[in-house]
Amino acid sequence: MNVFVLGAGSTPLPKEAFHLAGLVPDNVLPYVLMEPPQDIARLGLISYDLDFDDTSLDLRRFTREALRRVCEGRRAVAWAAFEGSFHYEELLTDQVAQQVYGYCVSGTEPTAEWDIATLRSEAWRFRVSEARAALEALLSAPGTVSA
Repeated sequence: MNVFVLGAGSTPLPKEAFHLAGLVPDNVLPYVLMEPPQDIARLGLISYDLDFDDTSLDLRRFTREALRRVCEGRRAVAWAAFEGSFHYEELLTDQVAQQVYGYCVSGTEPTAEWDIATLRSEAWRFRVSEARAALEALLSAPGTVSA
């Protein structure tokens, strides 16, 4: 599972922070993303690769809780997306919306969706665009600096 969080500064959470919903990932690999654009760098953007060896697990609740965890206590936007969907110029855009299976904006409830038909729908694209609007607002907010 790939979880990205913008607004988290540059210090990753400890792996124990992802002991959620009764599950413990087999591997937690945080990455502070390299060479971000200046507006992203000032907020911090971290990617978490959360691996589970048991592929039969239902990760919907875990996904929501992981998104909630990376957003808590900070002004942030987080999303879970399939590997290969990340590019600085396409964060939460229509081009990648069907590859995003969860998102959270600080102060709101996280959303996670695993149904492929839903992820391909216009309704899902619209919901992801609302998260994109929150991301753009965060990027344009003055005075926010990464930790």
